[in-house]
Amino acid sequence: MTSQPPWDDLRILLALHRSQSFLAAGKALGVATSTVARRIAALEGALGRTLVHRSSDGTTLDADALSLVALAEQMELGFDALRRDAGDDRIAGTVRVSVFEGAVRPMVRLLATLQVKHPALTFELSSESRLVDLSRHEADIGLRIARSGAPVLVEKRAGRTRLAVFGARTYVQRRLPTARLNRTDAERHDWVALDSAFSQLPSEVWVRAYGAKRFVMRGSATAVEEAVAAGMGFGILSEAQGSDLNLVRIDTETLPPPVDVFLAFHRDAKQTPRIKVTLKAIEAELRRALT
Repeated sequence: MTSQPPWDDLRILLALHRSQSFLAAGKALGVATSTVARRIAALEGALGRTLVHRSSDGTTLDADALSLVALAEQMELGFDALRRDAGDDRIAGTVRVSVFEGAVRPMVRLLATLQVKHPALTFELSSESRLVDLSRHEADIGLRIARSGAPVLVEKRAGRTRLAVFGARTYVQRRLPTARLNRTDAERHDWVALDSAFSQLPSEVWVRAYGAKRFVMRGSATAVEEAVAAGMGFGILSEAQGSDLNLVRIDTETLPPPVDVFLAFHRDAKQTPRIKVTLKAIEAELRRALT
């Protein structure tokens, strides 16, 4: 082929990949099964190779077809972004925000306040272990603890969040009434921590170096919050998390290293009113909350 396949053909291939049958792809697109088959045959004819293999279990795509599926997904994301922004000259529409787990509670409060000011705004808030791809418009705004380095993104250091050791009041009253934990005593206590995938984070390295040995549970950041609040043991949380959960801050000889926080967004997104006003509100809150 001397040019890219037309979007209609790629759209049908993408639907076929997702549904794994010609019948289901036709239903998803609102077209006849014969139309799906005809367009796939035309695409295969233009490329000069078979892309789709049929069997009694459905359809499978070969490697060449999967590369076209990836292209179709990129085009779909771009079209979705254009549709959201078309004619958007007022503060309305949906803003998708992705944050690291520890920031969910304060972000919800912020977005709730913003939504009162701008009732036509709606939000999609996700908390994910992986960095969503802002360059592909998987989200409009990202709050994260690492830079991706993507050239199409603005990634601004917003400040640092301070960390400390916290425990539930029930655990502290039972095991450490002074609320002071010396390095030599850390191994006698129960701890909760992030799962092993995050073992090299500075805070995780610090807790082991401080002497923690008995980890009664490991999990996600949300799981750590809940486990500490339930009195399972000590854990490292941000000062904001500890305050939100009404936990006891434990005095330690040294403090866990603070975490850098970055605000990320697509370079073109800031000109969209709904994203611009949300960014402004988030930046103002970060200036207030971070060091």
